Amino acid sequence: MKKKLLRNSALCLSFAMAFSLQAYSANTDVKTAVEKDYDSYLKDLFIHFHKTPELSLVETKTAARLAKELRLAGFDVTQGVGVAVEGNPSTGIVAIMKNGEGPLVMMRADMDGLPVEEKSGLEYASTATQISPITGKEVSVMHACGHDVHITSLVGTARYMAATKDQWSGTLMLIGQPAEERLKGAKQMMDANIWDTFGQPDYALAFHVGSSGPTGIVNVVGGAPYAGSDSLDIIIHGVGAHGASPHAGKDPIVLGSQIVMALQTLVSRELSPRQPGVVTVGSFHSGTKHNIISDRAVLQVTVRNTNLETRKILLDGVKRIAENMGRVAGMPEDKLPEVTIVSSTPPTVNDTALAMRLKSVWIDNMGESVVTSQEATGMGAEDFPYFTTTPLIKSVYWGIGGTNPKVWAAAQNGGEPIPSHHSSYFKVEPESVKVGVVSTVHALMELMPAK
Repeated sequence: MKKKLLRNSALCLSFAMAFSLQAYSANTDVKTAVEKDYDSYLKDLFIHFHKTPELSLVETKTAARLAKELRLAGFDVTQGVGVAVEGNPSTGIVAIMKNGEGPLVMMRADMDGLPVEEKSGLEYASTATQISPITGKEVSVMHACGHDVHITSLVGTARYMAATKDQWSGTLMLIGQPAEERLKGAKQMMDANIWDTFGQPDYALAFHVGSSGPTGIVNVVGGAPYAGSDSLDIIIHGVGAHGASPHAGKDPIVLGSQIVMALQTLVSRELSPRQPGVVTVGSFHSGTKHNIISDRAVLQVTVRNTNLETRKILLDGVKRIAENMGRVAGMPEDKLPEVTIVSSTPPTVNDTALAMRLKSVWIDNMGESVVTSQEATGMGAEDFPYFTTTPLIKSVYWGIGGTNPKVWAAAQNGGEPIPSHHSSYFKVEPESVKVGVVSTVHALMELMPAK
């Protein structure tokens, strides 16, 4: 990497002062040990992270605290991992603990918040504000997607694994990733060739807490738990004219409308009925006045898929429809609609065999009643697959429940709806951290058995 990376070796003495190894004796099961660490340490850390969120690409204080915690746990931590994006140095973190022979296993946690004013009513609700790197204006900031659970659980995992080195063997890589909310952070780190620097993982893991399930539940599926996403701009050229004389121009609003309607046939008539896909036009801008035919229109489109074959069908179809509708309208070849991919992330695809292997481990160690395989009902996207797609790395991305079980049960019986992710009323139980740590530890112990 061209930039200077901030390194720090393990501080074993500080770790011993910060955390009692007695909690993780060989005679203590994982759940009991993690519960003790949660009560004495992790809960307060979660509240700290929740109260001090930071926006994508500028998670400087969050990254500094996360790096400090991982060093205290005995990891060799490198900060500033990743290329600069939009003029912002990377806040990415890679923490390494080598513990004999065995596989290299990566566990990732994202750490950015959202430009949302918190209205959850929690005693520890965020009142933080920050200058947005997008608008340059001060905005409220909130952990409205559970990333505070993710980074706190990463710390809890680090503390457990460091305290039980006699029970596993290999190299553990923990990643603190910036800018997931803008789908930029994973690519930002991969563009710095981190596998060349730190080693390519044999396995890659991540989880997401969700408000749509009760705390205590672990959900894992084979296939794609998250969709791939492409954001497209379609620039439509026209010929301006007076609104009273439409024959004198080429109306880009009419052409744009025809494109919008034609795009709806991509999923309904070009994909197999059992193959999921989404093409949504989220924005249509053109014109300045009632009686002026503009010479330009812009469509903003999101395309979602669960595999690369579907992605190609949809993207090729958008381009074909846009260009040929321009020809239908009589536009010359040099003025046909232009389709540009503004941002993109591949689908998150679990290795099915590995996912089912870990599911079995979780059932054996956490109980069959708390482990499920519920398929996603939407087409939300993640940037985690930038770590796992090229080159292909066996990976599993699972979910954990985040809502108080009583609140969740009431909502299922017609009670107050549960606020969704990215809502100003969003909240998850701090105790979700325990499930995050326990499920991660069991997965790591399965993949990195002691020699």
